[in-house]
Amino acid sequence: MFARYPPISSPQNPKVKLARQLQEKKYRQLEGCFVVDYARDLARALQVGYSVRYVLRCDTLLTPEAREMLNGLEAQQYAVTADVLAKASYRQNPSGVVAVLAQKPLPKLADFTPSKPLLAIIGLEKPGNIGALMRTADASGFEAVLLVDCEIDLYNPNIIRASTGACFLNNTFALSSAQAYDFFTQHDYRTIAAHLDGTRSLYDMSFTDKTAILLGAEDSGLPPFWTQQSAHLVKIPMHGVLSDSLNVSVSGAIFMYEVLRQRLHSPA
Repeated sequence: MFARYPPISSPQNPKVKLARQLQEKKYRQLEGCFVVDYARDLARALQVGYSVRYVLRCDTLLTPEAREMLNGLEAQQYAVTADVLAKASYRQNPSGVVAVLAQKPLPKLADFTPSKPLLAIIGLEKPGNIGALMRTADASGFEAVLLVDCEIDLYNPNIIRASTGACFLNNTFALSSAQAYDFFTQHDYRTIAAHLDGTRSLYDMSFTDKTAILLGAEDSGLPPFWTQQSAHLVKIPMHGVLSDSLNVSVSGAIFMYEVLRQRLHSPA
C-alpha cells in the first residue's frame, strides 16, 4: 500500500507548479525529470523501469485501473482536487493522475549492434508526428528509432501522448547526419528514402535484408545529402484525384508495415 502524504489544495503548491513547468523543455532540462498525465502512459513507463519522483492523484477521477496501479506503487503520492489536477495536467485528464518521473539518458550508439529494421527520422520538428512514428516503429517490430538532426526533446508531452509510451523503450538515438551515415555504413545497412519523386514504387522493393527507412520533414523532404546517399528513392503509389502526398506519420506507417509484411513472409 502506498504511503499517503498531506493533501494539496492550492495550485500554487511547489509540486503542482513543477508539474506544470515540466510541460516546457527548459524546465525538463533543468530538473532532469518530466511529467506524465495519463495512467496508461505511466504504467508503460513503470513497465520499462522509470523512477517516479512523486504523484498527484485525484481519487474522485481515478479509473479502477489507475487506482489499482497507484495503490501498489511505492512513491510519494499527494491527494489533490480536480481543479488542482487540471492545473498540473497538460491535457484533459480522465484518469486522475499526474506523475513526475526522472529522465533516463539516451542510450549510446556505440553500445548498439543492430540486426533488425531501423527507422531514421531526419529533421522532423513536430512532436506529434515523431511520437506517432515511434508508436508504429514499435508495433511493426523496428529495432530502433534514430532522430537525425532533430532538435527535439524525447519527453515532450506530445511525443509521450502520440507514442502511447513507446518513447520510453530506450531504443531511441539522437545523432547527426554524419554519425548516422557512418553508423549505417559500419553495420552494412541499406538506406531506403521515402521520397515523392522516388524512382521505385514501395511495392516493387525487397526489404528482406538489413534496411533503414529514412523519412524527412513534410514541407522540405529529405536533405540533399540523404537523397544522394540513399540506395533508393522510393515512393508510395498515389491514385487519387487531388491528393499527391500523405502525412509523414502515415507514410512511415505504410513503409514500416510493408517491411514487416515481407519479413513475416520471407523464408526463415
